Amino acid sequence: MSVAAVPITPSLSDKLLANVPAAVFFLLLFDSFHLVFARLLAPLLPPTVSAFWVLGLATLEILAVLGWQRRVQWHLLRVHGWFFAAVGFLVAAATILSYTSVSYIDPGTASLLARASTLFSIALGLVWLRERLNGLGWLGTAVALVGVVIISFQPGDYLRLGALLVLGSSLVYALHAAVVKRYGGEMDFANFFLFRVGATTAFLLLFVVVGGAWQWPTWEAWLILAVAGTVDVVLSRVLYYLILRRIEMSFHAIILTLSPVITIFWAWLFFDEWPTLRGLGGGVLVLAGVMLVTRSRQAPRHRS
Repeated sequence: MSVAAVPITPSLSDKLLANVPAAVFFLLLFDSFHLVFARLLAPLLPPTVSAFWVLGLATLEILAVLGWQRRVQWHLLRVHGWFFAAVGFLVAAATILSYTSVSYIDPGTASLLARASTLFSIALGLVWLRERLNGLGWLGTAVALVGVVIISFQPGDYLRLGALLVLGSSLVYALHAAVVKRYGGEMDFANFFLFRVGATTAFLLLFVVVGGAWQWPTWEAWLILAVAGTVDVVLSRVLYYLILRRIEMSFHAIILTLSPVITIFWAWLFFDEWPTLRGLGGGVLVLAGVMLVTRSRQAPRHRS
C-alpha cells in the first residue's frame, strides 16, 4: 500500500485556517515567546546549545507523529536536498543570532527591533517574488519602517551590539522566508516542515561541535527546552508556514510586527524589563503602519 498520502490533508489545513483572524492571533501569541524562551535559557545553556536542543526536541516530536502515521516521505529529502540545506542553514544562523542577542538587549526591545525583518521581507517580496503594494500599503510600510529605524538607532554601545545581532537575525530569517515562498510553496506541508526543522537541527549540531560548546542540560533547562520546542517551533512555525502559503510574503511580514506587543508584556511579567520611551515610540509607529497595510489588503476584497 502506498504511504505517499499527504500527512496534513488539505481539509485539515483548511480547518486550521478556517478562521484566519484566530489563526493569526495564535501565531502572534506563540511567536511572541521566541525571545522570552531564549532569555529564560540564557543563564542555563550557551545560545547555540539552547537552540540545538529546542530544534532537536521539536524534530523528534514531528518525526514521532509522522512516523506513527507512516507518512514520512524520505524521497523528498533526497530530491530537494539543496532546498532543505539552504533553509536549514539560514534558520540555524538566524536562531543562534537571536538567542545570543538577549544577553545584550531586553526581549521587548529586541522583539520590536526584530521587526526590521519587515523591511527585508518587503524588499525581497517586491524585487524577487514580484509582489505589489498599493498606495496605502506603501504609506503603511513607510510608517512601520520609520518606527523600526527609531528603535534601531538608540545610543549606547551595549545596546548597539544587541541591535546588530537582532538585525542580522532578521535579515537571515527574511531570506529564508523568501526561499520557502519561492521554492517550497507546492511541497507537501508536513514533510516539508519535518525536514526543514530536521535540517536546522543538523546545522545547529554542526555549529555546536565546531564551536566546542557542548553542554548537557539540567533538569530545569530540560523543562524550558521541552516547552520551547513545542510552542516556539512546532505550534508557532506550523501556523507561520500555513499562513505564509495563503498570503503574500510582504503582508505576512507586516502582520508579524504585532508580535512585539505581546513580547513586551511577557518581558515585564517574567523579567521586570521594559523598553525605553524611544523604543515604545518606535513601536507605536510600527503598529500604525501595520494597521494601514492591513487596511490596504482588505480594501480590494470588498469591491467584488
